[in-house]
Amino acid sequence: MLVFVAPWAFAGWLINQSHATSQTEATGRNEKQEWIVQEVSSRIRGKEFPKSVSDGRESFAVEYTLNDQLQHEAERLLSAYKPDYGAIVVVEARTGKVRAMSSYERGDAIGENLALRGSFPAASIFKMVTAAAAVDRRGLDAESLIHFNGGSHTLYRRNAMSTVVNRWTREVSLREAFARSFNTAFARLAFEKLQPQDLEEYAFRFGFNRRIQGDLLFDQSVTEVPNEKSFHLAEIASGFNRVTRMSPIHGALMAATIANDGKMPQPRIIEKVTDQSGRVVLEAGAPVADFDVLTADGNEKMKTLMEETIVSGTSRKSFKHLRRDRRFREVELGGKTGSLTGTNPRGKTDWFVGYAIGDNGEKLAIAAVTVHVKLWRVKSSILAQSVVRRHFRDMQSWVARHDQSSEAGGE
Repeated sequence: MLVFVAPWAFAGWLINQSHATSQTEATGRNEKQEWIVQEVSSRIRGKEFPKSVSDGRESFAVEYTLNDQLQHEAERLLSAYKPDYGAIVVVEARTGKVRAMSSYERGDAIGENLALRGSFPAASIFKMVTAAAAVDRRGLDAESLIHFNGGSHTLYRRNAMSTVVNRWTREVSLREAFARSFNTAFARLAFEKLQPQDLEEYAFRFGFNRRIQGDLLFDQSVTEVPNEKSFHLAEIASGFNRVTRMSPIHGALMAATIANDGKMPQPRIIEKVTDQSGRVVLEAGAPVADFDVLTADGNEKMKTLMEETIVSGTSRKSFKHLRRDRRFREVELGGKTGSLTGTNPRGKTDWFVGYAIGDNGEKLAIAAVTVHVKLWRVKSSILAQSVVRRHFRDMQSWVARHDQSSEAGGE
């Protein structure tokens, strides 16, 4: 496994983590199982979900973790809105099971599953990493104040690196800076409250510059944290750069981490594989954490920040009607948005990653990304909101029908 290791004092932590991971990285799969995982992942990258795979000697039937209704809804939404490029991933946060994975291209120019591609600029999704380092490592909370000069959503060197406090200096809480995605505020947060090694550590924890284990193979997400407090650190901390890149499946796992009490689950897409005699040769076992990312206290603080994004931040309009619907009052929602012009695929990249926790304890993590070349057709937060609405509405309907059926049976 290749891990970016910074050449400064804190590199020891990464070296130790890399060593520890290498000792436990063995998947426990035998050669046949490993071949199945490789073959299935390769076919999924080619936009297939094969019902069977064969090595030329024997065939294996494959059952997936996908939820038919969620998968259909994800595909329907992308087909209806028709962004130039788009992907939706839904993961069960506790188990890491992939419940939906849809990829869409208007021109079919790329021809592979965009959900697994790590070429999208992470943009402000990386603010999750910066905020996590601040609350989990440095003890800040949602009401901690940040002072900055200049515009909220721009990022200029003179403002990002300025320590001047005058009558034009603005004061904002971490809660508001996160929810409204203020770039300069996050640049100042990195300079005043964090060290470069904090960002390096929490980027690693959240899955950047390392392979995330599981039975689904996808591109590794990458970033480059400088070893000094330079303007590049401001760019990385705020997400205002094209260096930090990630995949939609990784975005869903980052959101799953917050919903899953600070533990990133290993992604799973294979429910069961059987050979020609019906013998089970590979099966999803008990949930396994890929990494303990946050402490309990740090995770609760991150939930507060992500909930604010839905309530008053950058995705408030997309979730407004859902939040006002009495049927969803008990659904806990959190998220983060991001947008930046990318080059692969080329166009304005728009992100939403978030989670929905039902009153029955069900925890779904969602990532939606769209890329718009000329015309904007849909915001990714609208896609995520639609998935949440459809799923929990269907769940409520199923529970109601089940209760009625039980009552009728009892009589």
